[in-house]
Amino acid sequence: MDANKSLEILKMAILMERKGYAFYKQVASSTKSEAVKEIFEIMANEEIMHEKFLSDTFRSIANNTTISELKLPAVNDKFVSQILTDKIKKEITAASYEAAAISAALDMESNAIKVYSEYAEKSTTQQEQELFKWLANWEKTHYKVLLDIDKELKESIWYDNKFWPF
Repeated sequence: MDANKSLEILKMAILMERKGYAFYKQVASSTKSEAVKEIFEIMANEEIMHEKFLSDTFRSIANNTTISELKLPAVNDKFVSQILTDKIKKEITAASYEAAAISAALDMESNAIKVYSEYAEKSTTQQEQELFKWLANWEKTHYKVLLDIDKELKESIWYDNKFWPF
């Protein structure tokens, strides 16, 4: 993959992060639940970090025409434990606006994982491949958090409606 193609991919990635940020901020400002607001504020802040990293990488490639000496920040696994708390589980109901937002966010994160994974496969240099795999893994942490919350919601519905087979 040439430098121009990498730059185009990074532009698209920056745009995806900006859209994610806007979405998460909107949900945070619209919810009545303080706990849910906190989740979406954390997710919005993560998107800002992603965008900054992608913008820095874009500038580096634009100036050097190569991805050199990438300093990939550690993926923040700690934020996963900050989000899925008992308070969150109690404040989100499956039929709520917040539950719909989580479902939409799952789709956004899934799409980002798919895009980054596809570009990792198409990459022609090890540096590009590492960058896009790393980006996919970073998005996977968001996806996992959202999926865990979604799973809790489903189990709550199943339990409340006695959908269990036993």
